[in-house]
Amino acid sequence: MKVVLASTSPRRKELMKELFSEFSVISPTAEEMTEGDPEVVAETNAIRKGRSVTEPCDVLVASDTVVALGRRIYGKPRDEKDAVRMLCELSGKTHSVISGVYLCVHGQEESFVEESFVTMKDLTLAEIERYVQKFRPLDKAGAYGIQDDAVVEKYVGDYENVVGLPLKKTKAALERLL
Repeated sequence: MKVVLASTSPRRKELMKELFSEFSVISPTAEEMTEGDPEVVAETNAIRKGRSVTEPCDVLVASDTVVALGRRIYGKPRDEKDAVRMLCELSGKTHSVISGVYLCVHGQEESFVEESFVTMKDLTLAEIERYVQKFRPLDKAGAYGIQDDAVVEKYVGDYENVVGLPLKKTKAALERLL
């Protein structure tokens, strides 16, 4: 069985190992939405990423994760200054982490979203700047990684969803489709 993960995320690649022992990784070529309803944005981006992969396979998994404070979406920061801005805005607040997932199994498509809630520590500007320098979170939505164990106070929901791929819901969907 040929399995493909449509992603450039090293974290998603690690999570995918929990679902499949062997799979290929292909970089999606889709243009991503950056504005709109956060759930719609995450799901639409996952579908676009998945459908941009043209290599034949039995199972294709694609995902997109957005951080949202209300309806404001925090994608990947453009640079360190943007990362500091994002973290300053999220500091001390609870926000949503929404992952859209797209699956195509033997030609049958399914997509869904998973939402978790993350409360950031109340951070000083100096703490934020140190975090950005140490962890270089420029490839992460919202400019942080929960796995860094440095800026998150608590979370409610699926931990793996916050990392980038909701494993429980993805595994259940794959079991239905396979």
